[in-house]
Amino acid sequence: MIYKDQLNRELNLIETPKRIVSLVPSQTELLVDLGLETLIIGITKFCIHPKHLRKEKTVVGGTKSIHIEKIKALKPDIILCNKEENSLEIVEGIEGIAPVHISDIYNLDDAFELIKMYGELFQVEVKSEALISKIKSERKQFKLKTKNQPKLKAAYFIWRKPWMVAGSNTFINAMLLEANYTNVFSGLQRYPEIDLDDKNLQKAKIIFLSSEPYPFKEKHIDELQTKFLDKKIILVNGELFSWYGSRLQFAFKYFKTLSI
Repeated sequence: MIYKDQLNRELNLIETPKRIVSLVPSQTELLVDLGLETLIIGITKFCIHPKHLRKEKTVVGGTKSIHIEKIKALKPDIILCNKEENSLEIVEGIEGIAPVHISDIYNLDDAFELIKMYGELFQVEVKSEALISKIKSERKQFKLKTKNQPKLKAAYFIWRKPWMVAGSNTFINAMLLEANYTNVFSGLQRYPEIDLDDKNLQKAKIIFLSSEPYPFKEKHIDELQTKFLDKKIILVNGELFSWYGSRLQFAFKYFKTLSI
């Protein structure tokens, strides 16, 4: 069977893959929620959901650095990657081991496409369609609740020293819009470094400090609040803004708790 990934690359699979290596945490969790946990043989050290997985599966490295020999020894039928999470060097290094499926996610439609792809790849179409329907239902309810509420201007910090924010052409930017916020850094691409005196930041009513990849804490709220007395500064669960797999089913309920 010929399948395509989200980069339009072709994968030729003789049969449904039974031995899966996943190099992306959100995709690992998605596999589990699609009922495929027993087929997963290799994961990264960042695949923290569900918690027990790292004790039961072979950890083959991180998302940016892997142990190729460990992956070879597992003899996978397929390796799952992501364009942003995994480097070209990693992909090129593992292509000779097994077919590599690469996701490329910038918005919810891309996420839905990936879930559907996995449903087809692993013959769990009913579960994948049910998951997509659940996420869409949660999204619809949230949109109805917020349709008359104004979009507040927000900045979303992902790193400190240097200060870095989420700009356009990112899944985080798309999720900020889904959560009914306007990203003041949408005029900049990807994850730019900024100065705290940046004119765009001055426009923000709310500053979000993400729990990942930099683990912002309450002390960082205090640090910024002294400079931005007129802004609301909030610690947010980064997984619910950046994980694009089955965790999306919880995102919109979480967004309701952020209502200012």
